[in-house]
Amino acid sequence: MAIVMKTTCMFLIAAAVLVTMMAVVPRGEAAIGCGTVVSYMKPCLPYVTGSGPLGGCCDGIKGLNSAAKTTPDRQSVCGCLKSLAGGVNLGKAAALPGQCGVNIPYKISPSTDCSKVK
Repeated sequence: MAIVMKTTCMFLIAAAVLVTMMAVVPRGEAAIGCGTVVSYMKPCLPYVTGSGPLGGCCDGIKGLNSAAKTTPDRQSVCGCLKSLAGGVNLGKAAALPGQCGVNIPYKISPSTDCSKVK
């Protein structure tokens, strides 16, 4: 239980920092901010931290994929996912798009170069 609480706290702190950082990014660069990414991905947290089933995660993955229509959107989402990858099972996180039947143009990984995402 303590590990789940620690991981959840780490995720929420990272999300808060990312939302704050995105507030200072000039508008127009990307329509999707990290706050939006966190909202879509929140149902995935139990699964990627090993504390629950896949549940409603796929709805969030599909919704986020549909929302990321432009290259700047996809690059922004990639950067947010990359930053949020700490404290989760990277194998489970990377496998989410495939498990949910969604094709994304990059791997969910801390090593992904989001500037190359098209």
